[in-house]
Amino acid sequence: MSTQAQKILGIARAEKGYHEGRKSGHWNNDQKYSDETPGLEWSDFQAWCATFVSWCAMKAGLADLYPRTASCATGVAWFKQRGRFSAFPAIGAQVFFGKNGGTHTGLVYDYDDDPDGFIYTIEGNTNADGSPEGDGVYEKKHRRKDAYVFGYGYPAFAEGIKSADPAWKDRAPKPEPSKPKPPAPKPAPAKTSIVSLDPAVKPGVHHKQVKELQQLLIKAGYGPIKGAVTDFYGPETQRAVARFHDRNPKYRSGLHDPKIGPQGFIALQKQAGRR
Repeated sequence: MSTQAQKILGIARAEKGYHEGRKSGHWNNDQKYSDETPGLEWSDFQAWCATFVSWCAMKAGLADLYPRTASCATGVAWFKQRGRFSAFPAIGAQVFFGKNGGTHTGLVYDYDDDPDGFIYTIEGNTNADGSPEGDGVYEKKHRRKDAYVFGYGYPAFAEGIKSADPAWKDRAPKPEPSKPKPPAPKPAPAKTSIVSLDPAVKPGVHHKQVKELQQLLIKAGYGPIKGAVTDFYGPETQRAVARFHDRNPKYRSGLHDPKIGPQGFIALQKQAGRR
C-alpha cells in the first residue's frame, strides 16, 4: 500500500520531461498546470514552479497538505503558520530556494543522511543546465548546505514524515507491524503405488487381483508362470509364490505356503519396483 508521500512523488516524477510552450525561440511559461488547478488559472504564462507543486498535490488527493499558490513566498508562510517548516530535508517535503524561500520551489524525493550530501528533487519551471530560463519538469540534486536552499515545508502526511530533523524523529513513519508468518503447510503424504492384498485372493480362486500378483511375481524374478496372465490362483501361481517364500522366508507361514499373504504382497510390490 503506497503512502501519501509516495503518491505525490509518483505523480510528480511521472511529469519528468514535460516542457512548457515555446515562442519566437524562447520558452514562454505556457503550461498545463495553471489551467488544470482551480484558482490558479490566472498564473499561466508566469513562473510556475509553485503551481506545479499545487497541481501534484491536487492530483494526489492531498490538496489540503500543501499550499495552493503560484507564489513561493506564500508557500513558505503557509507552512510556517502551521509550525511545519524546517531547515532539514524530508521525503515529500516542499523545498524552497533563494532569498526567504521566494525564488523557486520543488518536491524532495530523497536526501543523503550526510549533511554534506545532497537532496534529490523534482522541480517544475527549471532546466538541466542551471540557466535562469526554466523550461520543464526535471529531477535535480542540490547540496544540503547550499546557501540557495532556504528550507522545507513539511506536509502533515497521515503516515508521518521521514525527516533529517532531529526534532521530528518521533513523527517519522512507523514501520508496518510484521504479520505473523502462517504455519508451514504440512507436507503432503508421499504418493505410493503400493496396494493392499484383497483377503479373497488365495490359492484356488478366481480373482481380478491375481493378474496383478502374477505380473508382480514375473517382474520381481519369480516366474515363469505358465499360462499367465490370468485371474486364476492356480498351481503355477502357487509355485511362483513358493519361490518368493524361498528367498523371503520371513513371509512364509509354513514349510509349503502357497499364499502370498498381505505383508508378503507388499514386499513383492517393492521388489518389483513400486514405491
